[in-house]
Parts: sequence; structure tokens; C-alpha cells
Amino acid sequence: MRGGIYVLNFYSPVFADQLKRGRKTATIRLGDKSGKYERGQVVWITVGFRHSPREKIFTAVIDDVEVKKVADLSPRDIEHENPEFRRLDEEIKFLEQIYGREVSTDDIVTVIRFSQIVEPPGPHFG
Repeated sequence: MRGGIYVLNFYSPVFADQLKRGRKTATIRLGDKSGKYERGQVVWITVGFRHSPREKIFTAVIDDVEVKKVADLSPRDIEHENPEFRRLDEEIKFLEQIYGREVSTDDIVTVIRFSQIVEPPGPHFG
């Protein structure tokens, strides 16, 4: 496993609420990201735009990294990535908006599942 701190960043502020409420527990990224993320890796989950301040939502552990074709995405993959979606066509449109290009069912994606690491409360004084 590589050293250093890795980040899973989300650009839309809409995701901040979904992440904080535990409704978003995966991300689907275009391309094979298995060289960057791996099971057991600890990452920061952040929201913000590139070259701008980002909000750290929480620390998480990567539960699973699965590379597959868009056509092979399951309804569960899609729902965990975006709780508002259930269908493949919705996910494809969403990926096209994010990546600014056409996405086909033959494109490769990486499904990254993660779980929040909950820190125990610190010592209480007083």
C-alpha cells in the first residue's frame, strides 16, 4: 500500500449532505482507478472544486474497488453512488455531466465503496 494521504473528492455540494447523512457510500469513477485506490486504504472524503478550498467531510476506509464496464453496473452500485438514481441511463447521463463527454456502456468505470471511520469522543473534562 502506498504512503501519504489520499482524497476522494466530490465536486457538487449536493453530495456533502448525502455523505454526512450516510446516504452516499460509493463513487463511480470513469476509467480504471485500481492503481490509485485499494481495499483497506484510508482516505479523506472531501467536497470542493479543483484549485479551491475543500471541506473535509470525514475520514473513510475503502471497502472495495471494482473495475467493470458501465453496462455491468448493478442497481445497487448506482444507488450507493447516488441515492436518487436507480437506472443505468440516469447514471450514464450523470457521468456525462461530470466528465463533459459522452459515456457508453462499453466504457470502463471503477466502483469505489467506502465506510466512514467514526472516531470515539475525546476525554470529557468538567
